[in-house]
Amino acid sequence: MELTHFDENGKARMVDVTDKQDTVREATAAGKITVSRTVYDAIEAGKVGKGDVLSVATTAGIMGAKRTADLIPMCHILPITNCRIRFQMEPEECAVYCYCTVKVTGKTGVEMEALAGVSVALLTVYDMCKALDKSMEIGEIYLCRKTGGKSGDVRNEKPLQQISISEEPAGNGKKSKTDWDAKDLHLW
Repeated sequence: MELTHFDENGKARMVDVTDKQDTVREATAAGKITVSRTVYDAIEAGKVGKGDVLSVATTAGIMGAKRTADLIPMCHILPITNCRIRFQMEPEECAVYCYCTVKVTGKTGVEMEALAGVSVALLTVYDMCKALDKSMEIGEIYLCRKTGGKSGDVRNEKPLQQISISEEPAGNGKKSKTDWDAKDLHLW
């Protein structure tokens, strides 16, 4: 397999996608932030001083996905047609899992946009909670699945369990839950 972001002289370049056909493409990425019990409880209760953490992190994650080409030099600017951020609170781990699914009809995939969305959402959780806990850890950011394009469907084989995702961000007493099978990680 060749690396396409380098020319014959080893210089970085943007891949030319001019002649590629537009196809529907999706990608889902995941990650988590581990926090102290105090922070976990504050997020869940909607009692963090800066506001509703998961609502703000949702907006930030979507913005991060949309601005990926500004951050990753060789990424193409893509007309994202949908982006969804979901969170899963895991009390036993004092962890907040984040999932970002991005969709586009275009000439190149949205894997980097999904990864950027998760990263920015989790960084926002960190930013909003850092006054309460400076030892939070962001980790396990990875591409779960992508569909479409020349390479077709790709799924990370990392084992996942059945989880429930909040339809509404945690906080402000909202506890609406919907179960979904983590084996089908596109959140549509």
